[in-house]
Formats: sequence, C-alpha cells, structure tokens
Amino acid sequence: MGVKTVSTKELAQHSTKENAWLVIDGNVYDVSKFAMLHPGGEEILYEYAGQDVTETFYGLHRHEVLAKYAPKLLVGRLEGTGEDELSILPFAENTGFQGFDSPYWTESHVDFRRNVRQWLHDNVRDAAEEGELSGKAPTQELFQLMGDVGLLAGRMGPGAAMKYAPKELFGLPKEKFDYFYEMILHEEVGRLACPGFVDGIGSGMAIGLPPVLQFGPDWMKDKVAKEVLSGEKRICLAITEAFAGSDVAHVKTRAELSADGTHYIVNGTKKWITNGHDSHYFTTLVRTGGEGHGGLSFMLIERGEGVETKKIKTSYSPSAGTAYITFENVKVPAENLIGGENMGFLLSMYNFVHERWMICAYINAGSRGMIDECLRWTQQRKAFGKPLLSQPVVRKQIGEMISRVEAVSAWTENITYRMCNMPYHEMSSKLAGQVCLLKYECTRVAHDVADMAVQIFGGRGITQSGMGKYVERFMRTYKFASILGGSEDVLIDAGLRLSMATAAKEFGNLARARL
Repeated sequence: MGVKTVSTKELAQHSTKENAWLVIDGNVYDVSKFAMLHPGGEEILYEYAGQDVTETFYGLHRHEVLAKYAPKLLVGRLEGTGEDELSILPFAENTGFQGFDSPYWTESHVDFRRNVRQWLHDNVRDAAEEGELSGKAPTQELFQLMGDVGLLAGRMGPGAAMKYAPKELFGLPKEKFDYFYEMILHEEVGRLACPGFVDGIGSGMAIGLPPVLQFGPDWMKDKVAKEVLSGEKRICLAITEAFAGSDVAHVKTRAELSADGTHYIVNGTKKWITNGHDSHYFTTLVRTGGEGHGGLSFMLIERGEGVETKKIKTSYSPSAGTAYITFENVKVPAENLIGGENMGFLLSMYNFVHERWMICAYINAGSRGMIDECLRWTQQRKAFGKPLLSQPVVRKQIGEMISRVEAVSAWTENITYRMCNMPYHEMSSKLAGQVCLLKYECTRVAHDVADMAVQIFGGRGITQSGMGKYVERFMRTYKFASILGGSEDVLIDAGLRLSMATAAKEFGNLARARL
C-alpha cells in the first residue's frame, strides 16, 4: 500500500484538540492522543495543530525523536513534498548521489546505497545507538544477520571473499561487486555515527581477515573465512604493541619453532587491538627471525590456552572491544603460518593499503555527515533574529568544510577507480604511497571539520545528548582515524618515500625496456 497523500486543505481541517495533525519534514502526524503524553506539554501541540512545525520542532529536537514515535503517529505525506532517503541538502551526499553525472557512480550504485542505508536503519541503527551508550559488544545474532545479507563479505572487497557471499548483496549480483560498492558499505556503516559500535561490528575483521584470504593456505581460507563471514566467529588484526606502534619493524612478540618443526611457541603482548576482546582468531605479526623488518611473520592464532585479552578504555565506546592481548607460551601449529616465514612485514604493508583506504572511506563519511548536521542546524537555529546560515562567518565555515571534503572525496574516488583496475598485488604495491598521503589528508580535513562543526553548534557541540550529540561524538573520536593504521606523521613521510621508490622502480623497468 502506498503512502497517503494529504492535501493542504485536509490538513487545515485537523486543527482542534480532538483532531490535531502536524507536519514535520513533509510528513503528516496525528498527535491528538499523543498530546497528553508530550514531555513539553499538550498545549504547544494544540497551538500548532493543522500547521507545518518543521522549524519549531528542529529548534527543540533531533530527528531521532521522530524515529521513535513516527510509526504510530504517521498519517501520510503532505502534497507537493517528495520523499527521498538520500539527503537533498547540497554536499550532504557525494555529488554522484544527488543527480549529477559521474564517471564513477551509476544508478546501480545509487540503488545499492539506498538498499544498504535502509537495511542498516531497519536492522542496526537502534542496536548501534544502544551499544554505543551501554558499551556492550554487538550480539552474535547481529553478526549472523550481517553475514546472511553479505555485509561482512562485502567489507572484504571483491575477489576471494565473494566465494563466501550470498548470490546477491543488497540486490546486487555478487559478480558485479567492486571497490566502489565496498566503499559504499564502509561509508554507510560509518554513517550510523556510533563510532565505537561501528568498529565493534567488524573493523577488526575488515583488516584481520584479508591476510588470510590473500596469503593463507587453502584450508585456512575455507575454514576461517567461512566461519567469520557467516558471523559465527570473529577475527582481528594483532600488530601493534606498546613497544612498537606505527614502527611495525620493531615488533617484539616472539614465535619459536619447535625442534620437530610441527608448531611455534608464541610469547608477547599486543595493544590497542580493535575487536581483540571479542575475537576468536588473531591474525598476528610475530618475530620468527632476527631484528628489523626481515625477521617478521604473520600467523593465525586461535583463542585458547595462553591467550588472554583485557579491554582498554579509549575515547569511544567499549563496544569496539579494543584490547590488550597477552600470549604466554601459546602453542600454534606450524601450518598456521601465513605467507611464509619472515614474509610478515611485506604482507602487512600490502594489507595496510586496503586498511588505510577503508579508514579514508569511514572518515570521509563522518566529515560529510558533519556538513549535513551543520546545514540542517544553521537553517533551524536563529541568533540575533536570523537563521545562523544568514551569517557570513557561518557560511564561510561551512563553505570551507564543503571545499575540503569534496577535494578528498574526489581523490578517494580516483584511487578507488585505480584499485578496480589493478590486481591485488599491483594495487598493494603501486598505490601504497598514494594511499598513505590520502589518509593523511582525509584525517587532516576531519580535524578541521570537527573543529568548525563544534564552533557552529556551540555548547551543543560538546554535549553528549540532544541536537549536537553527533558533532560531539565526531569531535571526540575522529582522531582514531589519524592514528589507527599508521599515524599521520609517519604516513606523510612514508607516502612520499614509497611513491618515489615506486617511481624509481618503474623508471628502471622503462629504461631496461628501451635498452
């Protein structure tokens, strides 16, 4: 059944205490019986009966209030007001999703984003908000639900993970899935604006499972990928240590091969491991050889005897399961080695390309969300008798936010296009430096966007509830993106060095070809 269309004439007829209708954002609500339950009193509702109260409503409430009561109170849509689940505010969505032609985005991508957004709204949003506040980890049922629809497999990207995906992901045949569709998944998950819970529903998996899929033996791929992508079990990436943050080459966790060569004994610690507290598997960087990057290996460690995890309190919700991990005389089968002994540093560098690109998708979505929040707020909020958006200084701030976010979004799209046209090994090598620089710029933009958004929202921007709560969350947590996957200072240096090294290699190949 379609949504009822309400004429302005019909609306005007519902303007009494016994029969009171209101319009908010084009939706018509019957508040006749709700009025006596209204926390702000019933008289204010009767005062505006039969009218459009959008401006008044948003001066006092967030949209979530509607989400709570709308299903019971909704009558229909006011005539002449279209409905689109994608934002119509300029720059609140990527321009490719606001009716503009794009070399990258097609109608298929638009449909895919709509489907993903609706599914997350119907199945995850309430749990995300509750989990962000309570600190509880996402449930097993939610993971299995995400596995059933292909959300978990889709966040691994095209290629090996699609073997374990359903035939269709949100209406898209899986054989058509590419990195642009994956980027939509990361952006839409990030758009939930519950940063701790969002990391809790699979950020550890998105960086911990790819080494298994790309470099693990066949038995490991089939067993672990099937368990993780179905939502049955969880996995994380365990690289960082208190001794070595972004300095991966100085990892100290040690793995000693037994005399008979059948197993390793692992001892050491890992710190700041996303999803580590709730994981069953740990894709772990260990030292199997001498000092430096040449003595490192990747191996899969299963939770069991000698593995202990403790939660670490960070700036965002404990629902992320950020952990300190202790490995004490852990016996790991030699067949759990990933990619060969002493190959770990190279494989971790390959893995970082996808991880850092994913972080860019997340943080760009968060920055664009701040544009959406600021545009809505500055039209609703009045100061000195005028909407905030009428103030030149406010327009300058939002204009600067838009300019910066559009620039990094365009760069991200450009790199994503190249990812779609390169095999994994070439992508991980040739794009390593560029993705380092991209992540640096995306997180610098997020820093400035967070600062300006808080200034625009004022006191509400530093309040954890009410109209500014998403701005407060972004301001408090955007820094995760600038540290995880390699800190800004390290990446801007590495970006140039890696790009120059790639150029030198390509120049050498070209010179040899000419000779």
